[in-house]
Amino acid sequence: MPDDTTLAALAASSFSLPDLRDGQLAGMSALAAGRDVLAVMPTGYGKSAIYQVAALHLHRNSGRPAVVVSPLIALQEDQLDGLRDALGPEAAVAINSSHTDAEVEAAWKAAESGQATFLYLAPEQLAKERTVQRLAALDVALFVVDEAHCVSSWGHDFRPDYLGLGTVREQLGNPPVAALTATASPPVRDEIVERLGMKDPLVLVHGFDRPNISLDVVRHHEDKDKRKGVLRQVAGLARDGQGLVYAATRKDTEKYAAKLAEEGLRSEAYHAGLAAAERERIHEQFQGDDLDVVVATTAFGMGIDKPTVRFVVHADIPESLDAYYQEIGRAGRDGKPAAAILHYRSEDLGLRKFFSTNTPDPESLMAVLKVLKAAHAATPKSSLAELTGFKPRRITNLVNQLEEAGSVTIGKRGVRLASKAKLSALVAAAVELGEARQRVEQSRLTMMRAYAETDGCRRQFLLSYFGEDLPEPCNNCDGCAEAGRRGEGQALGSGKHAGAGGKKYDGGASQGAGADDPFPLQSAVVHKEWGQGLVMRHEDDVITVLFEQEGYKTLSRTAVMEHKLLKPA
Repeated sequence: MPDDTTLAALAASSFSLPDLRDGQLAGMSALAAGRDVLAVMPTGYGKSAIYQVAALHLHRNSGRPAVVVSPLIALQEDQLDGLRDALGPEAAVAINSSHTDAEVEAAWKAAESGQATFLYLAPEQLAKERTVQRLAALDVALFVVDEAHCVSSWGHDFRPDYLGLGTVREQLGNPPVAALTATASPPVRDEIVERLGMKDPLVLVHGFDRPNISLDVVRHHEDKDKRKGVLRQVAGLARDGQGLVYAATRKDTEKYAAKLAEEGLRSEAYHAGLAAAERERIHEQFQGDDLDVVVATTAFGMGIDKPTVRFVVHADIPESLDAYYQEIGRAGRDGKPAAAILHYRSEDLGLRKFFSTNTPDPESLMAVLKVLKAAHAATPKSSLAELTGFKPRRITNLVNQLEEAGSVTIGKRGVRLASKAKLSALVAAAVELGEARQRVEQSRLTMMRAYAETDGCRRQFLLSYFGEDLPEPCNNCDGCAEAGRRGEGQALGSGKHAGAGGKKYDGGASQGAGADDPFPLQSAVVHKEWGQGLVMRHEDDVITVLFEQEGYKTLSRTAVMEHKLLKPA
């Protein structure tokens, strides 16, 4: 096991990192010693350095490579370029659809010969049995899962291709896992650990507070006024630097981009409906400072580490604070002042509810189960698609629902029944679980609405959602600015928060939660009807609790105490 001095010296000499941030060295040491690590840190904080330094140390001592699972080819290529610059042209290779067969084979040879320290793959590559077998023969030193929140069906960016990664890890001999994500609320973290089979992981949560980013919400009554407000504000902000605008639909990205171009801005719309070459062109133009604004759906931004983004404007409310935090985190990575503005109209919540609805379909689930029962053996997903008439993506979704409910298992040969219960009972279990997921999704949207409508400190609200406590208001949001104007706090940036007559403004985040409070922040509680939960927030007479099966619920503290609705777990 290397000492910290050795790893710190390796970080400085090989990766030009003389000064490590909180958590980085601890993560490197844990991985190098064979312990699993979950790193929850914003992009630009240095998550990648944690596994890169540990992997380089292990490779130099054993010749064994690290496998890195990354969801986007552009993300992989950025990492490859950086590693090759730092360690040499043979240090990192990738196996993905953008490479020719000859290039892929050369990448395998580099890993098998011990030349390559890092081997990058997309998650869909690991669905191929031959790929996993070839990886297993490498005796992998580390198994790295980037954008690890994608593994969680509770997360805001769930991807079915990630569900099998825990099984893949087993097939590789259970090497140490480094799971990396820029945003993960407590239940998402728990599911990442469970899905990847992590044992006693070191969980590192750092850098969530980005005090240089101002947080503001602009409220509107009419859609027309909101659109005008977005355009007017972006035109003004773009005079001081580049920025991003997020809209809910592809059509709106194109409308906003066209209007901004009429204002003289270099703007482009970006969404998943564009050709790959067009998306790459826009990405490169933005990175190269050839665009003032990109107007995008959530398809744009994952893995972007451009330090000089000065603003992120949301023209529509996101589906969750998880998504919102990740998107606004693309601003101000150079540490200089940046702005995050949400344009909010309560009627827009209906659109988000439509997008987030994924109602379980009992008839489709039953159709899949009937095929599996008749087969008496493992059935490939391709055969399920053929026999049911459902599209492959639909089959993947249905099988995932059944697997989560414990009704089926997925192995090398395909899908098989895992229970002898009646098919109707298996369908009911999957539907019940799906409905619980829906309730959680809707509760996350409710929390997003609560953020938009709070009159307190927005940063305190946002950080408490992720399980972090900000003792005093930030003085860098519209809530704090308004409190200052009312005489409830000092001027922006004072840091003292003492108001007229000695009154202290606390942002509304902790009123009623004293040292002897029976339900302190982050404490586990039990509700008679809703079961186990975690206390996430106090505000005036309201306690917000995250329940495993119901999502976020706001409860009256008075009612809780009078009727004993909660008890410590």
